[in-house]
Amino acid sequence: MPAIAQTTATLSGSTAGHAAAPVQQAGAGASAEPAGDYRLGTADKVRVIVYNEPSLSGEFTVSDNGTLSLPLIGDVPASGRSPREVSSDIQAKLADGYLREPRVSLDVLTYRPFYILGEVTKPGEYAYSNGLTALNAVARAQGFTYRANKRKVFLKHAGESAEKEVNLDGLEIRPGDTLRIGERYF
Repeated sequence: MPAIAQTTATLSGSTAGHAAAPVQQAGAGASAEPAGDYRLGTADKVRVIVYNEPSLSGEFTVSDNGTLSLPLIGDVPASGRSPREVSSDIQAKLADGYLREPRVSLDVLTYRPFYILGEVTKPGEYAYSNGLTALNAVARAQGFTYRANKRKVFLKHAGESAEKEVNLDGLEIRPGDTLRIGERYF
């Protein structure tokens, strides 16, 4: 099925007796997406809408094993995949003996948290928001301590095994990242 938005007029003939809704594939205009190539991960919360099937629609969280557990079709692999890929999988599984020409939309509601450690007032886990920079992350952790290195930080992206030292200025944080603020030396 092509991943294009369809209008109400195109759907009205295919679903007699039901209110038609415009169809939008996942990612095609989701302004809250942190990047065009966003990959789902554990603890991301998504909304799946199966048009004209409210009992199959709902809000789901990516589980620890990296799947979404959906009614009727069971577990769908989600971790490391884009919302568009997962939406296509759900659509294909529903079309395989359950629904005729299902239309599925998947939107990310809340992203997995990011973590900040080291020389900040309140290190810990914080909710991710779109466009988050390293300085915004430090502000959420109530600022630097007096001995913090305010130029370089250590960043470990979700799924990576090692952290790397990077400049603090303009650094964008992604969901699941771990940011460590080091100590400065006099």
